[in-house]
Amino acid sequence: QVQLVESGGGLVQAGGSLRLSCAASGISFRLNTMAWYRQAPGSQRELVASISSDGRTNYADSVKGRFTISRDNNNNLLFLQMNSLKPEDTALYHCNRPPQSLLSWGQGTQVTVSS
Repeated sequence: QVQLVESGGGLVQAGGSLRLSCAASGISFRLNTMAWYRQAPGSQRELVASISSDGRTNYADSVKGRFTISRDNNNNLLFLQMNSLKPEDTALYHCNRPPQSLLSWGQGTQVTVSS
């Protein structure tokens, strides 16, 4: 049974940092490209960052230079280090595979950035 469990969100002031975690089970984690998504109220879900099985990363322009995606294949964990947070980063964040091979969504973790 596939399960994705996100954690680490919270309320932070603009300019602050958060580190999100995603625990994956039921998949061959180390073989999969993984990604972080976010969805703000009234907006479409956005692909924020992705990391391939061999560690290559890609970022949305809106987070480039501020967010860092990483992974721990030994423990089936995905991370998103978010620095210099802005109010527009406020959203529900989810981890998953790339858009063409999505798994069932987890509950996500809420990030709220106050100005």
